[in-house]
Amino acid sequence: MTSLQPERRPLVLAVHGTRSPEGTATSRELATAVGDRLDVETHLGWVDIHTPTLTDTLRRLGDAVVVPVFLTSGYHVTSDLPAAIAAAGGRATATPMVGADVLPAVLDRLAELGGFDAVALAAAGSLRSRSLAQVRAAANKLSESVHRPALAGFVTAASPTVPEAVTALRAAGHARVAIAAYLLAPGRFSAQLASAGADAVSRPIGVHPLLIDVIARRWHTATADSPAAFQPKAVND
Repeated sequence: MTSLQPERRPLVLAVHGTRSPEGTATSRELATAVGDRLDVETHLGWVDIHTPTLTDTLRRLGDAVVVPVFLTSGYHVTSDLPAAIAAAGGRATATPMVGADVLPAVLDRLAELGGFDAVALAAAGSLRSRSLAQVRAAANKLSESVHRPALAGFVTAASPTVPEAVTALRAAGHARVAIAAYLLAPGRFSAQLASAGADAVSRPIGVHPLLIDVIARRWHTATADSPAAFQPKAVND
């Protein structure tokens, strides 16, 4: 007698859209890589700019696992994501965002640059204090890992800006300053880093094996213990 395997729940990567063709292609490549790794149906659910929207994707799939491919818990994670799940019928399960679990991938990209005396961790900014604190905590972890000073710098909406962080590190006496891109995909933000005054700039995380590992772990945890999976709540900072 042959036992039937339980149906594997589809995976939706909740991602921020971008007007950069390279950035969009990176998100699509990530979805393909994760799907190949897990051998599970994998889709993109865009929370901004592109279609199909996350809500539309979830309406079509129903009982899916959603992994928020975001580095901080900004509005898209805490508000847009639970709203999309509710609007689609509430059948999907959201996992925790990838967050700082991908910091080893950032360190790997940084290692490609060679030697440096200090690092500015360049991240997208936010009006939410929680998101900014998460980036600063990631900068502290990066500093501990590379045994060099590190400061968080923000591309938009917050201070210090990335150029200000680079300037502060130089003023502290560090001759060779690198920028570690705390960004998931190439686009307008990553392009701005080249003119921020550093000696070298690392690549965005992109389709890195460590990011694929984090997403795969999120999916395995959610499908092994669906009732206990994380459901993000709207948070107002």
